[in-house]
Amino acid sequence: MDLRKGDNVLVIKGRDRGKTGTVVAASPTTKQIKLEGLNVVKRHLRKSSRAGQPGGITEKIQPIPASKVMLICPNCHKPVRVGHKTVSNKKERICKKCQAIISYAKK
Repeated sequence: MDLRKGDNVLVIKGRDRGKTGTVVAASPTTKQIKLEGLNVVKRHLRKSSRAGQPGGITEKIQPIPASKVMLICPNCHKPVRVGHKTVSNKKERICKKCQAIISYAKK
């Protein structure tokens, strides 16, 4: 999976199509990502007397499959496919449009 936490992406499928967001969490095993402020659903919680938790309606970010988003290149600012290139014995991500190296976002 070519997406990491902190990357800017464009949603290309689903009800949030056309919106951009930042990756909050990425799970390579399930190939799903969570985006900040996108794919938010409401969950109804029952009051719990044992845990001392109040009831109510909360909002939760649901994961999106990584195949439904495209990375936005930080250099050319367009949604791009990601390629790989070996530079000084290190595998780097590159933009398929402008061939620039896409560095990983700082955590």
